[in-house]
Amino acid sequence: MIGDTDIAARAVIKEGKFDDGILNMVEMAFRAYDPCFGCATHSIPGQMPLIVRVYDAARSLVQEIRRDPA
Repeated sequence: MIGDTDIAARAVIKEGKFDDGILNMVEMAFRAYDPCFGCATHSIPGQMPLIVRVYDAARSLVQEIRRDPA
């Protein structure tokens, strides 16, 4: 699951730029592993916490985006 999420993130995040649509695509990578995750992400719209950390080639943190429940 972690590997697929990493692959998905690398495929859709370009030059460290992303938006809610891209975050949703990254979420899809782990939803397939457990239907409960899939249901949970849709049961209360906007309530699924997500943290995305973008690293450069030297593995230094470039940016962190948090989407936490309001």
